[in-house]
Amino acid sequence: MSQLNIIFAGTPEFGLPCLDALLHSTHHIQAIYTQPDRPAGRGRKLQASAVKEWAVSHQIPVYQPQNFKNPEAISELAALKPDVMVVIAYGLILPKAVLEIPRLGCINVHASLLPRWRGASPIQSAILHGDKETGVTIMQMDAGMDTGAMLRKVICPISASETAQSLHDKLAQISAEPLLQTLNELAAQTLHPEIQNDELATYAKKINKEDALINWHDAAGEIDCKIRAFNPWPIAYTALHEEILRIHKAQVVSLETKQVPGTVIDIDKKGLVVATGDQGLLIEKIQFPGGKVISIADWLNSSKSTLHTGYVFQ
Repeated sequence: MSQLNIIFAGTPEFGLPCLDALLHSTHHIQAIYTQPDRPAGRGRKLQASAVKEWAVSHQIPVYQPQNFKNPEAISELAALKPDVMVVIAYGLILPKAVLEIPRLGCINVHASLLPRWRGASPIQSAILHGDKETGVTIMQMDAGMDTGAMLRKVICPISASETAQSLHDKLAQISAEPLLQTLNELAAQTLHPEIQNDELATYAKKINKEDALINWHDAAGEIDCKIRAFNPWPIAYTALHEEILRIHKAQVVSLETKQVPGTVIDIDKKGLVVATGDQGLLIEKIQFPGGKVISIADWLNSSKSTLHTGYVFQ
């Protein structure tokens, strides 16, 4: 089996299981490309990416160009003479000049069953739209947005209680083995690429905080999907007495009422039942600005609850 010299390009922790697998494979990680350190936390101190921290701990060279518009960044990459570049949630656009540097091209691990959910938020979008399954696609990169030929797919069911975090963790774990299989076949020149059907493509746009605002006129099932899709970020929210109330956990309950959507129908230690455009939503875990995530039972016990039945969330 041929050993490939690999450059890995990625930023968040999603890529770590694949990095671990590559490290213990027959292939060689030459270098890591990751985004520049960013200010984070209340102190706004520069924070290295999860991928950089992994690379440093394993003594692998790290490169952090701002972008590839600078010819020097492209020349630096070309000087490494990689066989292949593995790209996982890197967050930077790779121009044609970069895609053509590796002898065997650039391989991307994408967290959806392409051509469904091309773009920046495939995990959240799958939950948000009520998909029953998603998965990982290993793809040969081209100049388009997740448009390259598909090399391998693995399917993952989406449970009724799935959050973006839990699905992220599952997809990260199941990515490693198909990536290694793809690289081995790439080295052996036994791959059978499948062209994507552009007519079936859907786009997963970048998520903003404003997207997480709950519209109580939506059906309870749609709101539940939003709460799970936007956990752990940006967290679905509504307004309570001019304060932001973030909702971390809820479930759909059967409810027939003529009350306006957003109306609190019932409150007890199980949660808040709120009327929606269709059925009810039982809110179980909440968070106020600067506070911890708490259950409704703990909130009621704290004597800080000022909520009453008949209150209408806007």
